[in-house]
Amino acid sequence: MMSLMQGLLGAASGSLVGFSLGVIGGGGSILAVPLMVYLVGVPNAHVAIGTSSLAVAASAAFGLLIHARTGTVKWGCASVLAGAGVIGAFLGSLVGKMVDGPRLLTMFALLMLVVAVLMRRRRDHDGNKSVQLNRDNAPALAGVGLATGLLSGFFGIGGGFLIVPALVFATDMPLVYAVSSSLVAVLAFGLTTATSYAFSGLVNWPLTAVFIVGGLAGGYIGVKSAHLLASRRTLLNDVFVAVISCVAIYMLIRSWM
Repeated sequence: MMSLMQGLLGAASGSLVGFSLGVIGGGGSILAVPLMVYLVGVPNAHVAIGTSSLAVAASAAFGLLIHARTGTVKWGCASVLAGAGVIGAFLGSLVGKMVDGPRLLTMFALLMLVVAVLMRRRRDHDGNKSVQLNRDNAPALAGVGLATGLLSGFFGIGGGFLIVPALVFATDMPLVYAVSSSLVAVLAFGLTTATSYAFSGLVNWPLTAVFIVGGLAGGYIGVKSAHLLASRRTLLNDVFVAVISCVAIYMLIRSWM
């Protein structure tokens, strides 16, 4: 049973993740698992991963609807990457469930430090706005999709911080198009991982519901705030990188105690 306090903390955690995704455009889902474990109090790391995967998928679907209206989603490119990535996500989730919880959290903390570095180095990329799926970029899209899907499924994350640069690398599309298109893969990876964990009974459904509600509310506020905070986007990104780094260090310290 989920207590009232856990429900409130779950909703607050979802709001934080949704807001960060809406304002910064990536990386927010990496906080979902540590928030569930260390703030909400989910004792099982695998349950935290399965629950967060479904919540992240819901947030991605909401964001995708908003971005689709702007016409910045490259559906063909995103579909090939997502299709190959679903296979990777399924395989990654199977392997992830075989790793014991404490070790998985330690590996997750190390991944967060990598995410912090990648987000710190991310810069705008003009690219080719007219790029479309073709014979030249399809193999690269499938390859990077499989790789990012494996990591996404193993750790139970959206993987946007990997998918965005992968799309830019494979197609040379502008960063804003890559951010929008990445949500197709984030949605597909999240649903695949969540389904795998759900069949193993590793999803806390009540917590998923409140986390999704909080995430949708936070995401809506984040998207609305994005225009107002556009001039401070770099500062917000740096602050978020600092938060991710601090949480990762805290998780490593906890794992060594």
